[in-house]
Amino acid sequence: MLHVSRGLRALPSRCRHTVSISAFRRNLLTLAIETSCDDTCVSILSTNGRRTGVLADLLFNEKVTARNTGKGGILPTESLESHQANLSKLVETALPTLPDAENTVGRRTIWLRDGRPKPKPDFISVTRGPGMSANLGIGLTTAKGLATAWQIPMVGVHHMQAHALTPRLVHAMSKDGHGTEGHEPDFPFLTLLISGGHTMLLYSRGLVDHEILATTTDTAIGDELDKCGRLILPKHLQEGTPDTAFGKYLSAYAFSGPEEFDFWKVPSTRAQELDKPVNEFGWVLSAPMAQNRDLAFSFSGIASQVRRLIQARNHEGAMDENERLLLARSALGTAFEHLGSRTVIALEKLRAEGVEIDSLVVSGGVAANSFLRYYLRELLHVRSFGTTTLVFPPVDLCTDNAAMIAWAGLEMFQAGYTTDLGCAPVKRWSMDSRKPGGGILGIGGWVQADRPISGRPGGIS
Repeated sequence: MLHVSRGLRALPSRCRHTVSISAFRRNLLTLAIETSCDDTCVSILSTNGRRTGVLADLLFNEKVTARNTGKGGILPTESLESHQANLSKLVETALPTLPDAENTVGRRTIWLRDGRPKPKPDFISVTRGPGMSANLGIGLTTAKGLATAWQIPMVGVHHMQAHALTPRLVHAMSKDGHGTEGHEPDFPFLTLLISGGHTMLLYSRGLVDHEILATTTDTAIGDELDKCGRLILPKHLQEGTPDTAFGKYLSAYAFSGPEEFDFWKVPSTRAQELDKPVNEFGWVLSAPMAQNRDLAFSFSGIASQVRRLIQARNHEGAMDENERLLLARSALGTAFEHLGSRTVIALEKLRAEGVEIDSLVVSGGVAANSFLRYYLRELLHVRSFGTTTLVFPPVDLCTDNAAMIAWAGLEMFQAGYTTDLGCAPVKRWSMDSRKPGGGILGIGGWVQADRPISGRPGGIS
């Protein structure tokens, strides 16, 4: 079964400050492609805005998700076949949503199959990495073909940079974003990039200036919660899920609604976080990395504890439903506590250096979790960071999508960057510009003002 998500109109999370970069100097139009994993995504974004009072308008935004019949996770062959079957069709569906040619004076024109004239995009935005090399290659090859046929530039976007910039897209699509000198949140800000493949705390000083403060030493938080869901969720619920995002279904099983979130007490001190009493069933899930304050994440131990507990109960008989519910809440709570704990440690270290962070952006698929949103807001409040604004993109923009690729492409294009058409997909691509060969500009293939930018060779890695 294929899952299709169609045209969204998002409202922003509010931030308190303005930005230092200049607003877009002219109207821009881009077609964007995202194929880094199992979602085939296409969008069209314009910076002139069809709607009154907005800076940017999302003219088209759709995705098709591979059916993932294996239920054990994403199957590379199925996701690749899905991209091959659906990408060109999505592009074909997107083209009629381009603005009417008569309303775009000075633009070159393309003609649709039905004879209607449409303006050419100014450039193509496409995910270049990181991700699954073969999947990235499908999107990149299509983008190169469009750029060549239409004789326009291409911008190869860093997937995680796009997640981090998503709130700035949302601000541009709101009436609050029209007429400002830039986009919110302003640099510098922190970003938690959390998904099935990534767990990263990022310090963003500028568009291409990012520092990784913490990353996972083992599995990503989304992958770990999916494992916990596979272990904890009753079989009949697992069999009824349309995809393999078991972490999402685990959260729905653990909490029927926001009114139950306060069941999990948010620790006001580090000591409370680490010293939890044994529950009525005789166990407690221990916090990862409890004995240190290192800026790193480690989630693999949570699923291991859950597995051992369930195996022990299976020897005694089926797990009681009340205990299973508590285990679901404990797995989620322990994972989010660890995520929040390391974020607070980073904020404390920056504060000690005289740096106050005004905004914490939480993006990626796990950012859609409503319990996490509640937990982080409460945690920052009780740990003396109540003035730090938490910025969550709308749920539809947390998971992979082409709208965020379009916006990241727009920001990079406006800054003067395009990508050479001879570039290759990049499986691994660090965002940390302080590491040798790292950063957004740390790979080859970039061109600025018609001059190549030096960097390590760009290609499949």
